Amino acid sequence: MVFVTIKTPPMGHDARREAGFLLRLLQEGEKLGMPHSRLMPRVGPSCHELRISDESQSWRIIYHIDADEIVVLDVFKKKAGRTDTATIERCRARLRAYQNAR
Repeated sequence: MVFVTIKTPPMGHDARREAGFLLRLLQEGEKLGMPHSRLMPRVGPSCHELRISDESQSWRIIYHIDADEIVVLDVFKKKAGRTDTATIERCRARLRAYQNAR
């Protein structure tokens, strides 16, 4: 299986804890909605965006929910109102690589 390493972004301590807490809820099968998570159909089916607020910036974690795992596709600082096309394409490519490896 092909994996891409995503380094821990320079989030503040509280933002990292919130991200970890929300990812744990997802691993345990909870369905998250707004304001924490929203669907990202532009990326693919069962893809979502976690919304993490830090002291002065917002972070996003794009993830895919599979039957038995949560696949993190990207983590980035949110700079604009809409997720840029390059990020969407990168997430789509990573999702395809994951699905092909399964």
